[in-house]
Amino acid sequence: MAHVLIIDDHDTLREGMTLTLTRSGHTVSAARSGTEGLAAYKKTPFDLVVTDLKMEGMDGIAVTQALKAMNPAVVVMVVTAFGTIETAVRAMQEGAYDFITKPFPPEVLRAKVDKGLELASTRQQVERLTARTAAHDADAALTHGNLVGESEPLQRLMSQVRKAAASDATVLVRGESGTGKELVARMLHQFSPRRDGPFVVVHCAALAETLLESELFGHERGAFTGAVKRKLGRFELADGGTLFLDEIGEIPASVQTKLLRVLQEKEIQRVGGEETLKVDVRVVSATHRDLQAEVKAGRFREDLYYRLHIVPLLLPPLRERPEDIAALARHFVAKHGPRVNRRVKGLDDSALKALVRHPWPGNVRELENAVEQALVFAEGEQLTEADLPSFLGSPRSRTDATGLPVLQGDRPLPDILEDLERQLIARAYEKAGNVKTETARLLGIKTSALYYKLEKYGFISKGERPEEG
Repeated sequence: MAHVLIIDDHDTLREGMTLTLTRSGHTVSAARSGTEGLAAYKKTPFDLVVTDLKMEGMDGIAVTQALKAMNPAVVVMVVTAFGTIETAVRAMQEGAYDFITKPFPPEVLRAKVDKGLELASTRQQVERLTARTAAHDADAALTHGNLVGESEPLQRLMSQVRKAAASDATVLVRGESGTGKELVARMLHQFSPRRDGPFVVVHCAALAETLLESELFGHERGAFTGAVKRKLGRFELADGGTLFLDEIGEIPASVQTKLLRVLQEKEIQRVGGEETLKVDVRVVSATHRDLQAEVKAGRFREDLYYRLHIVPLLLPPLRERPEDIAALARHFVAKHGPRVNRRVKGLDDSALKALVRHPWPGNVRELENAVEQALVFAEGEQLTEADLPSFLGSPRSRTDATGLPVLQGDRPLPDILEDLERQLIARAYEKAGNVKTETARLLGIKTSALYYKLEKYGFISKGERPEEG
């Protein structure tokens, strides 16, 4: 038998449904309001929720939205009066699986609930299978994901990841852009006791200050222009799981203060709201910046730094583990080959030597981008040096004594200029320590233009671009 939650502010109807389902052998909990019902569900997830549509305060539509935000797989049935069927249809559009029109006899309620419980059972089986598959995938990622390789720095990192995952402490993942910080965060989640909970990502650098606060903590309807309905924040959505804050060094001072309070008190307040909500979230953050230097410069709170820095993990750049480049390149051929060029099965020695020679300022992401480009042009079963992008020094980009590319009939001028631009950006990016504002200064271009070019040449992902406008 199942555990059912009934939410209804009408005492007689609520008690009648409770009695009917209890006699059917189910365990039934009842709530007098939407807020009370959500609090009960947060403490004890139910197999099925039955909620009235028309209630004082939080109505059934809002209840359904909030439940689906907490658990997309939750099965919700709404109870509606005969004249409000259109509203019931809207509830189904928000995620309710069915509705029942009152007045109704007990046998109709039992039949509807049994149908809903069958659906709940199916969804739970799918979730368990998905969780097992995700755990297996995370384990395989240690040898078959972006952290491919047998180098000593990588093996040391993998050992640290496994140990850190077993605790519930906050983790700060440091490393240059493209080294795989989000992959490490996902491993920490999948190897942890929270693996069955949600894994929620926030790209801090991609959001303006006002949007970042709303994304993290949520907002109430009318909190600001455009807030047409209540929105749950990422902390609420990650309750019981892991919240990954990517590029934590980019968050403004006002948000730093509020984030510190959440880490200390384990509670949040939505923007424009007064209610204090408890959250159970493990925070994993990542940055390519030197946060200690940011603290000394007064741009990052020292107390927040120590809250985030309980377990530090440092990802080695690709140039410090060149012995892993060949294994990574083969992995990316296997990953992208079936989609881009099915003929290609591997790389020859000339291609591998060219890849190992390159310093890879964009790290693993840049290597993956280069292999995928090579697959597009390859004509044989093995990638050769000639197939690789010309910035890697293949025959297509031979230079003269001055270091400039030799003009060849099969290479138009725009291609040559693009190669030069990419090489200059790579050198500046490496010289600036992957700090984008400094890279833009060295090149004499705007930071916004630099982000576009870094993304174009595979140094960063789209998620790292700042929000425009």
